[in-house]
Amino acid sequence: MALLRKINQVLLFLLIVTLCGILYKKVHKGTVLKKEADDDSGTPEELDDEIPVVICAAAGRMGAAMAAINSIYSNTDANILFYVVGLRNTLSRIRKWIEHSKLREINFKVVEFNPMVLKGKIRPDSARPELLQPLNFVRFYLPLLIHQHEKVIYLDDDVIVQGDIQELYDTTLALGHAAAFSDDCDLPSLQDRHRLVGLQNTYMGFLDYRKQAIKDLGISPSTCSFNPGVIVANMTEWKHQHITRQLERWMQKNVEENLYSSSLGGEVATSPMLIVFHGKYSTINPLWHIRHLGWSPDTRYSEHFLQEAKLLHWNGRHKPWDFPSVHNDLWDSWFVPDPAGIFKLRNQNS
Repeated sequence: MALLRKINQVLLFLLIVTLCGILYKKVHKGTVLKKEADDDSGTPEELDDEIPVVICAAAGRMGAAMAAINSIYSNTDANILFYVVGLRNTLSRIRKWIEHSKLREINFKVVEFNPMVLKGKIRPDSARPELLQPLNFVRFYLPLLIHQHEKVIYLDDDVIVQGDIQELYDTTLALGHAAAFSDDCDLPSLQDRHRLVGLQNTYMGFLDYRKQAIKDLGISPSTCSFNPGVIVANMTEWKHQHITRQLERWMQKNVEENLYSSSLGGEVATSPMLIVFHGKYSTINPLWHIRHLGWSPDTRYSEHFLQEAKLLHWNGRHKPWDFPSVHNDLWDSWFVPDPAGIFKLRNQNS
């Protein structure tokens, strides 16, 4: 009996050990799976936290792009990924400027834009040939350059960012809208408007309403235009609506019918966007696109107004690195000297 009792005790002990082992394995396995799930769920969040900013670096005005990048990077704690777009013969210079200057700490990709995609889509008789530079049309092809991001910011090179770019990125796009822009009717205070003589802020300034194709659009010539120098874009909607294809179609129609040549006062890159996005875009906070600083060398805004601005845009002929220009001191403070010594300032403070 004593032997049988001992055998039963040993068997009971082994049973308890076995059950504890099974229970341990289940608990341990559950912990491992949870950890793996937590790790996997963290990956999309990290991607979502990355803010992609597209900016072009043209050969003759590369210093503009570098100043814009410097201002963005210096005024935010957000995780920015800069897509710096250039033509093939400028890519090495772009990389050298970044890697051999104070910008070396930024997260960036140098992207080549192939101008062959524009073949047959641009009229050569523009009154402002600088507007026909291939990089001026990069904004048309954002999905071809950016693949893994849902939301993208595009900026012209002649801007300076004074606010936290995270705020601009958080711009809400309405359901079905592929992009957000600044309305041109949302101009500075009335006291400054009279100085912007000749400024176009309606569709009449960009489209030739004598042409039947423009009349057929049914868009009133007094409709407020928008400025595509600052864009917050939804790549899913952009691709779903075939925005690039629509823009190319209107470029080709302009080649055939001269619907909106820049001699009319508009811009060849703006006009197709006005047509394609008419009534189908969201708006950007006005402080995130204070523009027309390059419209006239006599146009000046109050210092208080400029300090409140989140983004300054020298659209127009008078650039802050050149002469004559206005409020160039605000731009100069973000200028990053060219390591190669090619790009030099020509404004009045240099």
